[in-house]
Amino acid sequence: MITVNDEKIPWQEGMTVRELLESLPHEHDYAVVRVNDKYVSKPHFEEYQIPDNADIYLIPMVVGG
Repeated sequence: MITVNDEKIPWQEGMTVRELLESLPHEHDYAVVRVNDKYVSKPHFEEYQIPDNADIYLIPMVVGG
């Protein structure tokens, strides 16, 4: 199990940040995802593997002006 924004979801071995985001029901664009205490930026989503029992916080991209 992993925790994503305080919600428990199933974990799969080899799961990447990109795979996690694609499995979520909502479609937001995230610039950065915090996995435990490490910040992972969008260019690394495809390669960064999420460990079991990770605490993940999704940081949405904010646009304004």
